[in-house]
Amino acid sequence: MLFVVLFFLIFSLYLYVVLGGADYGAGIVELFSSEENQKITKKTIYRVMGPVWEANHIWIIILIVILWIAFPVYYNIMVVNLHIPLTIVLLGVTLRGVAFVFRHYDAVIDNSQKLYDGMFKVSSLITPVFLGMTFGALIGGEISIVEDVSTMSFYEAFVKPWCNVFSIFVGFFFAALCAFLSSVLLIGESEEGNENIYIRKSAIATITVFVVGLVTFGYGYISGNVFVLDFIKNPYAMISVVFSAGLLYPLWRAIKKGNTVWSRFFAGLQVFLILLAALISHFPDIIITKTGSVSLLENIAPDSVIKVLGISLIIGGAIILPGMFHLLKSFKMIKILEQNNTPSA
Repeated sequence: MLFVVLFFLIFSLYLYVVLGGADYGAGIVELFSSEENQKITKKTIYRVMGPVWEANHIWIIILIVILWIAFPVYYNIMVVNLHIPLTIVLLGVTLRGVAFVFRHYDAVIDNSQKLYDGMFKVSSLITPVFLGMTFGALIGGEISIVEDVSTMSFYEAFVKPWCNVFSIFVGFFFAALCAFLSSVLLIGESEEGNENIYIRKSAIATITVFVVGLVTFGYGYISGNVFVLDFIKNPYAMISVVFSAGLLYPLWRAIKKGNTVWSRFFAGLQVFLILLAALISHFPDIIITKTGSVSLLENIAPDSVIKVLGISLIIGGAIILPGMFHLLKSFKMIKILEQNNTPSA
């Protein structure tokens, strides 16, 4: 059952990055748009993501529950050592949800609308940045695991692990990835005549992802980051990265031709390859501390707990996945099922 639990852990992570990432990215795209294009994007976001934005976040809940029950050591390190960025993420998700609802249903057109718009756009950027910074902290090698936290300063124990150059780079890389996913998604959801807005956004986001990713790895290599050095030495991780980079050409052709199915497929595949490269380069030692790596497979929950959790995930998956598929299909977000989805000349 351990393999079942690990599958759902990685599967939930992937779906949250893709679906939740595209959700955050919509706000980032709106933030970095002209005033006229912001109005167009705002209208498109409500039409496309209004029915599904809450469902997108179910995957991080599943992810957290799996870590809490099956891998308590990992969960404890995250919620204790990284409670500050995770709290900011929680506040960002809350403020973003509030703003998303009130700027649509609040019929009063006054300065409150500007407040809701600002809350939505800023929280859409801040939240993925701090999510990325949290992951950067896990692999950054700055976490200190000690029995008595009082022997350390507050800064060393709870700030330095995530508030450093490498983690900040990882945070902006994830935010750029979110903008990339969202811009590709919005191409197929925009009204006729507005596709070029998101084609340009996807091009800018693609370049940003590449540049920020390159800078992040360059800095990690120069600073001797263990994760980056092991990543570069791992042939499978490098093959995944090269393959992901090679998909840029067919992705861009699909985007220019207006082929929604293939553009989303290539974008999703690229994200999968990036996550795969990150995981296989250092799995199961995803958390890297000052004193060494912490294995995900050590000090896990008892077999009886893993068995019950695995069965629960199988049953839950059998219920949730068809429901999610039906939801996306009902609102025509699964374009492969549409007969009229043909590339434009």
